[in-house]
Amino acid sequence: MIKVLVIDDDFRVAQIHADRVGRVPGFVCIGTARNTAEARRAIAEQAPDLLLLDIYLPGEDGLSLLRSLSTIENGPDCIVVTAARDIATVRAAMRSGAIYYLVKPFGFEQLRQQLESYRKWRSRLSGVGAVDQAGVDSLYGLLHSAAGDGVRGKLHPTMQKVLSEVQSAGEPIGAAEVAAHLGMSRPTAQRYLTDLERRGLVDLRLEYGSTGRPVNSYVQRNTM
Repeated sequence: MIKVLVIDDDFRVAQIHADRVGRVPGFVCIGTARNTAEARRAIAEQAPDLLLLDIYLPGEDGLSLLRSLSTIENGPDCIVVTAARDIATVRAAMRSGAIYYLVKPFGFEQLRQQLESYRKWRSRLSGVGAVDQAGVDSLYGLLHSAAGDGVRGKLHPTMQKVLSEVQSAGEPIGAAEVAAHLGMSRPTAQRYLTDLERRGLVDLRLEYGSTGRPVNSYVQRNTM
């Protein structure tokens, strides 16, 4: 089970988040904290895997706590959950190591998607010793796959056609095949495929042919 600590100065909000965490398979909320002092004690005593951290806290704010996590050996990861919408706070959270940023108010489904993306990311990391660039890109894509899923219906029509080609192929497909099927240039198809992979909608596969050089192929992302 992935242990989650909820940090929010509003007890009612904290309890809502805690209840929602408990509804996601594979996660358990081990407690709540109303300020950074309580949070630090809970981190030291209970070793949570993940924090749901508000920014607006009495005394020391959430960003300060977030910055200090890097000094803790095997410290927890952090998803910021806050009403703060200004870009300076968003950038500060990103620079300080937040793996995601949820703006209040948000629904259960949005939280569930991000927690499941985090679970997949942790699972992938546990079995990895070293990665190439494609592996690194895949790990980053897992963390943000929930956001990618949210824009499926907003894709450019041509990008949607490229995605449909990958989904219907049934096996890894490359830019040359997509280009031939859709009547576009190979570089154009490759640009769309690269963007789809970045959005977390397809997975990259490296196929080695007779020349020994890898060829980029793509498959539909497995969401299970």
